[in-house]
Amino acid sequence: MSNRIKARIIKSARREFDCALEGLNQVVQATALGNLLKEGEVVVGDFVELSKQNNEYIIEKVFERKNSIYRNLVREKTQKVIAANLDVLVCVTAISKPEFKRGMVDRYLLRSQQWDIPAILVFNKTDEYAEQIDIPFECERLKELGVQCFEISAKFPEYKNKFIEQGLSELKKFLNNKTAIFLGQSGVGKSKLISTLTDGEVELESQKLAKVGKGAHTTTWAELITHKDLNIIDSPGVRTLSIDDLTVEQLDDYTPDIAELATQCQFNNCQHQENSKGCIFFTDKFKNDSFVQSRLESYLRFKEEIERIPHWKK
Repeated sequence: MSNRIKARIIKSARREFDCALEGLNQVVQATALGNLLKEGEVVVGDFVELSKQNNEYIIEKVFERKNSIYRNLVREKTQKVIAANLDVLVCVTAISKPEFKRGMVDRYLLRSQQWDIPAILVFNKTDEYAEQIDIPFECERLKELGVQCFEISAKFPEYKNKFIEQGLSELKKFLNNKTAIFLGQSGVGKSKLISTLTDGEVELESQKLAKVGKGAHTTTWAELITHKDLNIIDSPGVRTLSIDDLTVEQLDDYTPDIAELATQCQFNNCQHQENSKGCIFFTDKFKNDSFVQSRLESYLRFKEEIERIPHWKK
């Protein structure tokens, strides 16, 4: 082996990092140079360059990231980076138990835009479908954002999709050779889905912690788990649904479909209400457009939530 080798961080513990060596079926422990040990400088998912010195591995360099999962620490005016270099955010929702919530989906898509990670939407438990929602409509409304949708039953892998074109087999193909993070409400079947996708071989560490009450939802650690050609980032630290770290200006950036239409409003400070003069959303062209109105409803709900955040948190 040459003196320098490329690797990927799969787990971190303060100064030590588990690294999967590129091209080799081998994981080694490495320490980072002092200048790389600043908060967020080396995280799970990073591609790094190692050197070997006296039988010890040293992280010499972190390669440029294509994206990262993070939260803005508003009061500290910094970012908490949790993981890096993801290919897709898998937003998992259920048809029933818990019931489908459109606003919850849009909330995850907001983070998808913020983190610059493409998102897909997976409808799970569709074997329990009893006309609770219009699945094709929910897929169509997200086309503008380029969100692909899949219809599955993780509990019954033999289930055949009935309402949209893509099912479990297409989902497996889509995730092939990708690094993904699975997000969704408790009870939507994320763990079962991951188990189905990995032939029952993967159990997430965060699920184990949650079962024994270790406070999994308050930590920010992350781990990268590999199964054949699927890489899964597991981190309970990104499951918060709060958007208290965003500003209204950032909300506009992360809802590009709404922001683009808003440029056609008569006034720059338009509040996008039905009585707002010259508002494009309430012209004859869009006021009866159920796709646009559904996205506007989420936008206005998020905007109201952000504006209610106490000033001392900003």
